[in-house]
Amino acid sequence: MDTQYDFGAETDRAIVYVREVKVNELPRELQEQVGDLETLYAVHSSEGERLALVKDRAMAFVLARQNDLEPVTVH
Repeated sequence: MDTQYDFGAETDRAIVYVREVKVNELPRELQEQVGDLETLYAVHSSEGERLALVKDRAMAFVLARQNDLEPVTVH
């Protein structure tokens, strides 16, 4: 396929990855702070370091953008 596609302007912002995390997979001390939530969303650097845990996906994207980062979803 030789068709070129314009994906839009490139960004100078660092990419971060947003993924769903099951609370029961977190360390016990974090589980105790979460309350009755079963799922959180993690924001990770491109090196895999967890930068933040938040209660929903939308908040993860807002947090990243407020910190001049470019969020993308990881499955």
